[in-house]
Amino acid sequence: MSLCVAPTGRGGMRETIGKILDIEREQERRYRNSALKRYNTGEKIHRKQLEFHRCKKRNRWVFGGNRTGKTECGAAETVWLARGNHPYRENKPTVGWVVSLSRKVQRDVAQKKILAYLDPDWIADIVMESGKAQNPSGGVIDYIAVKNVFGSLSIIGFKTCEAGRDKFAGASLDYVWFDEEPPEDVYDECAMRVVDRKGLIYGTMTPLLGLTFVYERIYLNRNNDPEIWHEFMEWADNPYLDSGEVERISAAMTEAERDVRRFGRFVDARGAVYTEFDERVHVIKPFDVPKEWQDRLSIDPGLHNPLACHWYAVDHDGNVYVVAEHYESGLSVDRHCREIKRICAELGWHTDRGGRVHALIDSAATQHTLNAEKSVAELFCENGVLVDTRVDKDLFSGINRVKSYLMCDGKPRLFVFATCVNMIRELKSYRWGDGDRPVKVDDHCIDELRYYLASRPSPPKRARVKSEIELDKERLIRRRGRGSWRRTLG
Repeated sequence: MSLCVAPTGRGGMRETIGKILDIEREQERRYRNSALKRYNTGEKIHRKQLEFHRCKKRNRWVFGGNRTGKTECGAAETVWLARGNHPYRENKPTVGWVVSLSRKVQRDVAQKKILAYLDPDWIADIVMESGKAQNPSGGVIDYIAVKNVFGSLSIIGFKTCEAGRDKFAGASLDYVWFDEEPPEDVYDECAMRVVDRKGLIYGTMTPLLGLTFVYERIYLNRNNDPEIWHEFMEWADNPYLDSGEVERISAAMTEAERDVRRFGRFVDARGAVYTEFDERVHVIKPFDVPKEWQDRLSIDPGLHNPLACHWYAVDHDGNVYVVAEHYESGLSVDRHCREIKRICAELGWHTDRGGRVHALIDSAATQHTLNAEKSVAELFCENGVLVDTRVDKDLFSGINRVKSYLMCDGKPRLFVFATCVNMIRELKSYRWGDGDRPVKVDDHCIDELRYYLASRPSPPKRARVKSEIELDKERLIRRRGRGSWRRTLG
């Protein structure tokens, strides 16, 4: 009897084991193909990646070191847009490009990441530049047709910068993802591709090339494009990196290598003057400034060059706020003054009894030009802006003064409203030149910032709260005063 049962039992066991293995293989397949669903979920969250995805601007860039997770968020963003299930944007069928530096980089980096986030069941077709569609990761992809949630197809196209600008002409696109920094002419051509659809540009890059057009046009945002946004990612932002390993590798690098490879910073040989400035710390949303905080304006005059004027406030703890700016070139003094007074009226800024606003100004404003009867300072005063030319212009003590406000004992004491875009740009771009002096360019805002902070602004006095006893005394005095007045009349 046992001889008859044993073979049947072994066969049943083999069948059971086979089913278990099939289940495990299916679970493994589903896990492998659900990378997008698992992205930034669970115990470890990459918060910088989420900030990128949530940002509604149309031109977004991540400047990150190696292994910071920047390419992951670019790939996830692209697949979300193609599938039509982006959690933070209005969705539709899309046509977009992924732009890499070369075919090899495309195959090994961006293309590999895209395929990792694409469930094979979502792929309607793959057209190859080289290699076989049955093994797309081993070749170079031309485009992928993706089944979107609307029942139609989206297209993810792949381009390389080595093909040249001409290969980027003609198309109308919903988005372009630059995986690493492209040449400027390729960037310009791709920017034209998204104009008619009001599409998206986004880039993920390590700034290995130094102060290029991306530094000027994206990081500094010289044209003050309101749709441009950026953030920095460093190793500490990636929750999947071992902190001990991070410190070990960092210790073996030079400072310049750490700046680029770890922090994703733009670096050149001269270096930034205000390394303490951090947009995430020092730039804040505007708020209604209490009247007692309002202090003076500070002006760096210019006729052909821009005139920079900022409104400064000081709170009870001595923190300084840059709350508004006027930055224009080619205007006469009276037109500058009209604009300054207009902004004062909007802010409800305090004036003296004569309705004049008080400001500091570069002492050069006392000089007369060859054809002028009056100095610039006199013209400002005549137009209701009472300027004080007694400013401390010592460069190095002024720079150190600004540095001390940017960070003092680990705490910032200087805050800039996000609307003061030219001040923010100059704080980021001010760099050392030859001979231990900063480069004399784009320094109008930070010159008058130095003048103001060198004047040692003091916090306003806090209004003392009177005790009940003091209030009772005042009431008694008022009553006695009224009584003596009546007796006098009587």
